[in-house]
Amino acid sequence: MSCSPRARFATGLCLFLAPMPAIAAESESQAWMTELATIRASDSDIVTIDSSQRLRSDADSGGEQFVARIGLDHTVAPHLQLGGGIAYLDSEVDKEMRLFQQAIVTKGMWLIRSRIEQRFFSTADAPSWRFRQRVQASVPIDRAKKWTVVAATELFFHLNRARPSDKTGLAMMRNQIGLRHPIARALDAQLLYMRQQNFRDGRPDVVSHIPWLTLSWRL
Repeated sequence: MSCSPRARFATGLCLFLAPMPAIAAESESQAWMTELATIRASDSDIVTIDSSQRLRSDADSGGEQFVARIGLDHTVAPHLQLGGGIAYLDSEVDKEMRLFQQAIVTKGMWLIRSRIEQRFFSTADAPSWRFRQRVQASVPIDRAKKWTVVAATELFFHLNRARPSDKTGLAMMRNQIGLRHPIARALDAQLLYMRQQNFRDGRPDVVSHIPWLTLSWRL
């Protein structure tokens, strides 16, 4: 018996968001708020500016954190953008300057982003290199396409050790699901639940449960 595309999406979503097993994982709660502006600089260029406030109860992760980021993406072929940018992160334990380069593929409801980062910490002498792979699906659920289900997963791989205590390989996984809805002519609101799992060698993983509100302006 054949299934409809939405039924296949729902089935895939359950597998997509299935958490990896964690043995005796520690659990903590966070809350994130992001403000994002997207500016179309030309037919091929999009500038993105965003800031985030992250309330984190886990002191080991750096406590509360502020993030500011600016990026430029250029369309080089149908469905393909190449870009990069810079970010600044300030937490209770250190500061970070980050450079990143990325490729974004979009097709229908799917978005696939591959990003590599060079992270310069105030507490480390050498930069930390990290690779991030994100897959996202966005599916309208009403005829007017005002309400959209957003689901995503992202894997983080540490490529080197900037400090002796750093972990290499798979370091973190984020699973997200939520809704996006326009609240003004050029303003969308998106509310997600995110499950973030930090993998740690020789210690229990840390699993964070995060409500995440994003306000997005299109300028």
